[in-house]
Amino acid sequence: MNQPPQDAEVIIIGGGIIGCSIAFHLTQIGIKDVVLFERQKLTSGTTWHAAGLVAQLRASQNMTRLAQYTAQLFKDLSDITGQETGYQQTGSLTLALNPERLEELKRQATLARAFDIDCETISPEDALQHWPGLNIEQAVGGVYLSGDGQTNPIDTTLAFAKGARQGGALIAEDTEVARLIIEDDRAVGVQLRSGESIRAKTVVLAGGMWSRHFAAQHQITLPLHAAEHFYLVTEPIPSFTSMRPTLRIPDEQTYYKYDAGKLLLGAFELNAKPWGMSGIPDDFCFDSLPEDFTHFEPLLDQAVNRFPELEQAGIQLFFNGPESFTPDNRYLLGEAPEIKQLFVAAGFNSIGIQSSGGAGKVLADWIKQGRPPMDLWDVDIRRTFPFQNSDHFLFDRTHESLGLLYDLHWPDRQFKTARNQRLSPLHSSLIANGALMGEVAGYERPLVYQGKDESFAGIYTYGRPIWFDACQRECDAIRGTVALFDQSSYPIYALSGASALTCLQWICGRDMDIEINQVVYTQLLNDAGGIEADVTILRSAANEFLITGGCATARRDAYFLKTHAE
Repeated sequence: MNQPPQDAEVIIIGGGIIGCSIAFHLTQIGIKDVVLFERQKLTSGTTWHAAGLVAQLRASQNMTRLAQYTAQLFKDLSDITGQETGYQQTGSLTLALNPERLEELKRQATLARAFDIDCETISPEDALQHWPGLNIEQAVGGVYLSGDGQTNPIDTTLAFAKGARQGGALIAEDTEVARLIIEDDRAVGVQLRSGESIRAKTVVLAGGMWSRHFAAQHQITLPLHAAEHFYLVTEPIPSFTSMRPTLRIPDEQTYYKYDAGKLLLGAFELNAKPWGMSGIPDDFCFDSLPEDFTHFEPLLDQAVNRFPELEQAGIQLFFNGPESFTPDNRYLLGEAPEIKQLFVAAGFNSIGIQSSGGAGKVLADWIKQGRPPMDLWDVDIRRTFPFQNSDHFLFDRTHESLGLLYDLHWPDRQFKTARNQRLSPLHSSLIANGALMGEVAGYERPLVYQGKDESFAGIYTYGRPIWFDACQRECDAIRGTVALFDQSSYPIYALSGASALTCLQWICGRDMDIEINQVVYTQLLNDAGGIEADVTILRSAANEFLITGGCATARRDAYFLKTHAE
């Protein structure tokens, strides 16, 4: 770029598929004055080496809606922009090797049908029809989704960029943003490494694995960490004469993608390798990481057994590249709670391609409307906490989080790594009385109390929980005697001042003009009448209220209260 503009309505930092999608969607809804800065070349971070898988079904209703939107958009994007994307509707097949996995897949199939996603429960023999040569030993069934596909990540990003430019956006490559310009806790522009400053009403940080360290310059919590992600591409395989659906075998942590007559074999291993703990090199551009075939070899051995033709196929490419992962395997989206008008879209946990369309659309709508267009709590950046941003926490958790993409997603499953971050004063007493601990927002809290001859640790099921009777004992005890609840993990906010009552009367569903020392249960409401939080409020003085909120939503609720108090 010869000379940057002096101002813009929206500045986007990062030229991967996410940043380009946001620019495209902003121009589609009438925000034309958009400037995107990319420090190197478009796609040069992690986008260029992505596998390009496009799946419609996610773990929740709202994430599935966004994935559906992305899949449909990719079908139409080349017609909209005139840039080919390489998108193909190939279908996808997930194979279960045990009854528990099959139960999980059947539950997902039920969710898919609720959204009119074509999802068929299939037998191992059906899987063999889709994937000739597959070893179906141990297989107990699976699901087939005909509407899933794959795309070329680079071409798709360039299509978003071309569409954004057609809508009026300026995209500047080889232009690094050094810092945000912040005034009165509000992002009002950026300063380039070259020294120029550009003002803006809104700034979007979509810098991928660089985002955390960039945000840290401004005391912004953005917990994500890069991890090494491995795949190989074979020489042409003789039997690969036509397109095959993407094959996932999560019980072996592997996926198989037909790639122009070759096979791309990738993995999400259970013990991952975090990378870049001391920061991502500034000159990292279209780069790969050192090979570690020893790490990948056990997964390859499983794959050779599962698809024997692989044993005779030469390896054309063995690739190791970084992807960024978050502590809970969900990406980070929305307005940063520390700085107004700074929006974030980062930490996509190796599903950035299939998330790009939906994430770009809802963030663009959020910027324009001033609030999320739908319930985005699954990925809302305000669900995170500062303790999750420490180097050691992220390093430990990333060992686990990458593999959880393909591990069984049990109900009530708990993380094993980076635990005991926040302990109650009663923690040792709870443990001594048989508490089996779970974690919420870093707090260790009792899930259930084990009897002397009981042990529930690590036992998960899709059926009747083993701890069901123990839970009944607790209910009986509470009903018949006296119980002590440890609520030290619940946040309490103090709202005081001459306008405290006026503020609460505006944002609460209940009449808050109550007696001193009276307590009420109510909801915090937004300006559209929607519920933002469940809270309990004590009026402690004429102009002072104590508000008790939820543990997991502490930062989100604090942000809401602070914003409306102002």
